[in-house]
Amino acid sequence: MAQESSLTEKNTMKKITLRIARFNPANDDAKKFMEFNISYEKWTTVLEAILDVKQHFDHSIAVRYSCRQATCGSCGMIINGKPRLACFTKISELNSNVVTVEPMNNFPIIRDLAVKFERLFDTHHKVKPYLIRDDTEISSSTKEFLQTPEELEQYIQFSNCIKCGLCNSACPTMATDSSFVGPQALAQAYRYVADSRDKGKDERLKIIDDSHGIWRCHFAGSCSQVCPKGVDPAMGIQLLRGYMLGFRS
Repeated sequence: MAQESSLTEKNTMKKITLRIARFNPANDDAKKFMEFNISYEKWTTVLEAILDVKQHFDHSIAVRYSCRQATCGSCGMIINGKPRLACFTKISELNSNVVTVEPMNNFPIIRDLAVKFERLFDTHHKVKPYLIRDDTEISSSTKEFLQTPEELEQYIQFSNCIKCGLCNSACPTMATDSSFVGPQALAQAYRYVADSRDKGKDERLKIIDDSHGIWRCHFAGSCSQVCPKGVDPAMGIQLLRGYMLGFRS
């Protein structure tokens, strides 16, 4: 039987059933759901609803969050079947009387809604996500490397990645290839390859020129559909292939 939220009732409030996935790999054989009747207003986010349940009904619910303003990327989860940021998703926008939250796909589960990010961080680091320069170009007097607005425009969109993991969660190839580098890392590889200040293009292209690298992507495009920052990893991967095939330099 669903439990009632302790939020103060107001005439402006509506109710939904919040279904929270519960699973502890150390003790459980299968995932189960707990249901709670939650009062909400038009600005109430899914994260706020989860935290209300955690405060008043079950302190043991595991959920990761931090900034609450779609910047840190910590609260990614599956909400009504789609990877989303819980702090960026308003219940009123879901147009459903039932809101189901589950851990992200393609990530090992720590407990309940919290997942492990080791694979994402490992692949992110693999593509060398930093500017590579010739040491001879850098001296104690070096202060900056100038860019034109046009040069900045080539990569600025891809620098908005917050490493939330939603793109990797939505990617069907991530589900079938445990060695695939993933859309997040490939998009960040493009971000630095396209940066006019960077000299590591050949080094990065060699890293991703692999059967589990850029050639493993089948362009489902689901990564771009779920990105909360408009990074568009699928486009980044397409542009990156242009470098691989010699169409771009």
